[in-house]
Amino acid sequence: MNDIDFSKAPRTLFVTGIGTDVGKSYATGWLARAMAESGESVITQKLIQTGNTDMSEDIEVHRRIMGIPLQSVDICHVTAPIILSYPASPHLAAKIDNVEVDYSVADEATDTLLKKYAHVLIEGAGGLMVPLAERYFTIDYIRDRSLPTVVVTNGRLGSISDTVLTLRALKAEGIEIYAVVYNPHFDTDKVIAAETLAWLQRYVADEHPDTLFLTMPS
Repeated sequence: MNDIDFSKAPRTLFVTGIGTDVGKSYATGWLARAMAESGESVITQKLIQTGNTDMSEDIEVHRRIMGIPLQSVDICHVTAPIILSYPASPHLAAKIDNVEVDYSVADEATDTLLKKYAHVLIEGAGGLMVPLAERYFTIDYIRDRSLPTVVVTNGRLGSISDTVLTLRALKAEGIEIYAVVYNPHFDTDKVIAAETLAWLQRYVADEHPDTLFLTMPS
């Protein structure tokens, strides 16, 4: 990581995953910490948090991994401006809470954070095709705002297929893929995990040569 010049990283990065429960929150916090340790001013944001009522649990994970306490922008909900109570996809959680989510609130929060920090990492909810509204998906949000993206993957059986599908979808929409982050936390089958990691490294190098491939520590 010491050889990466994060000062050249896009000011805003959207962190997505190949699906749900792939370690996206941990990867977001880890990447933010690496950027901070390189001297960059960085903060994380949660696009929309479900399953909570006040504070975003994912923001709390980010801060713990970054090794810093909750910041003032966390306490006043700038980093997690949209919180829904039911632990479900955003479109369903909004129905259950009987609210219509206005994603311009998240845009305004990002703009506010960019006035204070050099970089903002926005963690999404689940994968690219998670519906944020009835017919509006995470990939639509990313594309409409031209957000360079970080893809979090792992070594579970099936991860190669899910990763390639994610990368192809982003490429088809003309979305810049800044980095692929491999999370080894799920390496329960060492044979599958080792081949998955090596295969994905080769694939990204061949198909996305301008994209960073980063492996989190075990």
